[in-house]
Amino acid sequence: MFKKVSTVFILGFYTVFCSAQQVRPSKSSEIYRELKTLKQLPKVLYLAAHPDDENTGLLSWLINDQNVETGYLSLTRGDGGQNLLGTEQGAALGLIRTHELLEARKLDGAQQFFTRAIDFGFSKNTTDTFKQWDEKSITADVVWVIRQFRPDVIICRFPPTAAAGHGQHAASAVVAEKAFKLAGDKTAFPDQLKYVNTWQPKRVLWNTFRFGGVNTTAENQLKVTVGQYDAQLGMGYGELAGLSRSLHKSQGAGTQSVAGIRTEYFTHVVGEPAKTTLFDGVAKTWTSKGNADIDQSLDEIISAFNFNNPDRSLPALLALRKKVMALKDADLKKDKIKSLDNIILSCAGFMGEVVTNQAEAVSGDHYNFRLNLISRAANPVVLENVRWLNQSENFNRKLSKDSLITIQHDIQIPADAALTEPYWLAKPPTNAATFSVPNDTLVGLPEAESPLNVLLGLKIGSEDFQVKLPLSFKKLDPVRGDVVEALRIVPALELKFTQPLYWVKENEDLHLSLNVKVNSNRPYAKGILNLMYNGERLGGADVSSLNGKDTTIDYVIPKTKLAAIHSSRLQLEANFVADGVTYNKKQVLIQYPHLPSLQYFSPATATVMKGDIQAKVKKVGYIEGAGDFIPEFLRIAGIQVDVLKDEDFYGKLDETAGNASQNKLSQYDAIVLGVRANNTEKKLGRWMPFLWSYVKSGGNLVMQYNTNQDTTVDQLGMYKFSIANKRVTEENAAVRFLNPTHKLLSFPNKITADDFKGWVQERGAYFPTQWDAAYEPLFEMHDTDEEPQQGSTLYAQYGKGNFIYTPLAFFRQLPAGNVGATRLFFNFLSAQKN
Repeated sequence: MFKKVSTVFILGFYTVFCSAQQVRPSKSSEIYRELKTLKQLPKVLYLAAHPDDENTGLLSWLINDQNVETGYLSLTRGDGGQNLLGTEQGAALGLIRTHELLEARKLDGAQQFFTRAIDFGFSKNTTDTFKQWDEKSITADVVWVIRQFRPDVIICRFPPTAAAGHGQHAASAVVAEKAFKLAGDKTAFPDQLKYVNTWQPKRVLWNTFRFGGVNTTAENQLKVTVGQYDAQLGMGYGELAGLSRSLHKSQGAGTQSVAGIRTEYFTHVVGEPAKTTLFDGVAKTWTSKGNADIDQSLDEIISAFNFNNPDRSLPALLALRKKVMALKDADLKKDKIKSLDNIILSCAGFMGEVVTNQAEAVSGDHYNFRLNLISRAANPVVLENVRWLNQSENFNRKLSKDSLITIQHDIQIPADAALTEPYWLAKPPTNAATFSVPNDTLVGLPEAESPLNVLLGLKIGSEDFQVKLPLSFKKLDPVRGDVVEALRIVPALELKFTQPLYWVKENEDLHLSLNVKVNSNRPYAKGILNLMYNGERLGGADVSSLNGKDTTIDYVIPKTKLAAIHSSRLQLEANFVADGVTYNKKQVLIQYPHLPSLQYFSPATATVMKGDIQAKVKKVGYIEGAGDFIPEFLRIAGIQVDVLKDEDFYGKLDETAGNASQNKLSQYDAIVLGVRANNTEKKLGRWMPFLWSYVKSGGNLVMQYNTNQDTTVDQLGMYKFSIANKRVTEENAAVRFLNPTHKLLSFPNKITADDFKGWVQERGAYFPTQWDAAYEPLFEMHDTDEEPQQGSTLYAQYGKGNFIYTPLAFFRQLPAGNVGATRLFFNFLSAQKN
């Protein structure tokens, strides 16, 4: 670890000021809070396993009431969870949740950190977790974050015991304690010390909790009162926490904004125990560090701060900057000069951006950019020079108060500019549970700083500043107004299959379609398409020209070539060679209203499912739940899928006849409820009687898993069953067939143990534990050293029809192209045809 060269921090006379896509001034109330935070020296690192594990109420209090610099370290990015917004899973979901955390941090004010750990799904204890995670590697990442951030107090959300409720939760407490002991040891992870110094926090605490029926708090624990009203926020910290936590939209983590004070509890883990406050024994002021003059200057600045004219604080702030720059403690100087420069630029009312009309750019191509600058200070900010990537220009121009300056400039994107994508997705993972990071010093960062920046040289008073402005895209959205996002670097050519999955039966040709997208203005006279499997070329096509932005190429792989491949699941890759350059990337673009546009690239691949897969259904009704890929999967299989709406249950009003037509349910061979439909579809209570009637009349109803949280109806089946948080997390757990001759295991596909091979992440979750005698369980399975469970699939006949409740993880298996899981799912859909 830490063997690669990296530019780390730029210190000295110039300080680099970094932000998002624009540098914008903070509000006066925010500047005032930042000044009070500048006066405080303690830092807190809150540590847990996943996005939404953090105690946002405590974070909000620490930052806004105690004015303590606070960070949240989430070991993972939440890649293994479910998605209530759309079909993204895995890496794409982790990217969404990363930015939901960043949006939450914008509200509560905390910093955000991560390790390289991948969320591989639910685990039941630390033993299971560390079979997937390399404990030493994850501990090293936590040590790195501690040495960089330099917290005095570390607070864990969870204990290292079963009370944590999740193996990854408990593991976060284990690595926190180990990292605490190692962060100050110069013999531990010595390669890190080329970039940072050792650091020893004062203590680790566990923030005990009441979750559901579990209460780990006690009156003899250290107690802190939080949630107070803050007039500058116009709300209490509990209310702010609710707003922050509700930004975890992909998890459906909407949280009430609760007014009023409450008590947080803490118990000692390691280090020096705290007796009265979280910060017992921690140096709190500049005076305690021997810098009483800085304390005095800050007291005077805070006392004299004018909310209507923050620029009046500039002379005192610039004088304070000289004192901070003279500090001998380089780490303290680095921390505080960045915050101070932020305050100075905000007090100057400085705004800067470098924008173009293009959302995407190609390396080597030219684009017109606009540099927009403005200052609102009475004493002018001077623009001394601009460095346009690789070209410098001197200006020595005063920014007149409240007068916008726009400078047009043509910028060529460097020929070696990297594609815009998250640093942790730029390379394949080192293993199933650890991201591969191209530069070790990136560890901990939520995202890497943009490498494409315009660098401004500014003078404010007698002090020199350098400000980085990333190349950005700006547009006027008719609903959202101005939208400013990162300029996304894309390949000159992109290649992708028109669908992610293909089906082919034995002795059939495989028909494929690929789309070639031209992003550059450079002409391509011709190209060669190659289709690859396992490193060998299956076929290809010559393309005479690429004149348009999109070209679709159809290709047939003959059955003779497919017959030679003895596998039921093929991963095909495509590449396109043009002008001596090989292109093989497809863009994954994620866009939701609450997030910026997110992008990463993956190889242009498609999964081909080959073999005897029978489905005896033609038309399926689908009730959407949390986002999953199953409706699209069924359509790819040639099945008509209709997403059901109100009118499908109640019928449409015939205005000429003055009555309503009958509902449409009887036309469907099967009706499927998406995962967590009972948690997301609030109309389900009105629809259930119609669904039961549909089954009673001969219909086939397949219901996927639900949870017990935020349910719409209490009784999902015609006969009662109760759901519990029981699951089988071992994807290769043995499966025993309770009735091997059952029709669901015989038609149209004969299901055997082989059909449970190659499953991903888990067998299933939220199994029923009790059910009416009318139900017949089909399977028995369990994780290692646990009691057998029979709730993975329940079948009942009701009237003339069938009801199937199956919390097996089909929503993960089908997108992965698992043939066995598909055969079983199609049997469920075909039950009424048997």
